[in-house]
Amino acid sequence: MELLKLLITLFILQAFLPTTTLIQAAPTNSNLFREYIGAMFKSVRFTDVPINPDVELHFILSFAIDYDTSSSPSPTNGKFNIFWDSANLSPSEVSSIKRRHSNVKVALSLGGDTVASRFAYFSPSSVDSWVSNAVSSLTRIIKEYNLDGIDIDYEHFHGDPHTFSECIGRLISTLKRNKVISFASIAPYDDEQVQKRYLALWKSYGHLIDYVNFQFYAYDKGTTVSQFMNYFMTQTSNYNGGKVLVSFLSDGSRGLSPDDGFFTACSRLKSQKKLHGIFIWCADDSKANGFLYEKQSQALLANPH
Repeated sequence: MELLKLLITLFILQAFLPTTTLIQAAPTNSNLFREYIGAMFKSVRFTDVPINPDVELHFILSFAIDYDTSSSPSPTNGKFNIFWDSANLSPSEVSSIKRRHSNVKVALSLGGDTVASRFAYFSPSSVDSWVSNAVSSLTRIIKEYNLDGIDIDYEHFHGDPHTFSECIGRLISTLKRNKVISFASIAPYDDEQVQKRYLALWKSYGHLIDYVNFQFYAYDKGTTVSQFMNYFMTQTSNYNGGKVLVSFLSDGSRGLSPDDGFFTACSRLKSQKKLHGIFIWCADDSKANGFLYEKQSQALLANPH
């Protein structure tokens, strides 16, 4: 009799386990606000940016780039160096802003668009050597600056999607395992070559990626609210299970701008419990208008309704 009960129990568990493991968490909003800072060298400081105490705020230093002029023939060997405005965004400034605001964390972004007026290519000679160099060089920078996470923003590539996936995936995995970082994000946009690589990374290592900083501002200027909502649903499907953040450019030159309905779209997503956060490119440009959109974004995120 006991054996029969055990067999019945095992049969029930086996029948139900596949469906229960596919159940995803209920949709939910977030008060996460993220901002890239330091790439344009406009002397912007952390203290210039308004900080609402009711949001979780991530500054993302831009950029750390594996560009080593002493390396030949390839300067992209995983040995990262600082290419942000370190005079105004120094280790002491990081410590100070985090000390003054318990809701602030600081990350660094890898790659970016250009370096020394040339495209910043992801072009490793081998997965093993790139990962080894990247873990070593980034650990040093992250500890020196007392940082909390990394963001992946490579936009130009040599090599195949699998190599990108393995290099970045193993880098994130190692840094998290070593407790060097507590979160990681990726920053793809809607370009075929870009998406091939980030989706390969997501397929293999998505469980290690906390946020998807999707560059919705890479879409055409004049994007409508309804188009934006469709873009959001498409990318939410692409990065299934991920926290896809919405975004805009400070200067409004592309995508759906704050003046043309961005916050309307955010309110719609919030009513659907799909607003996982907002990020802006970038604080350097926002300085010109007194960080007006930062204040609006944070107020929207902080409002519980």
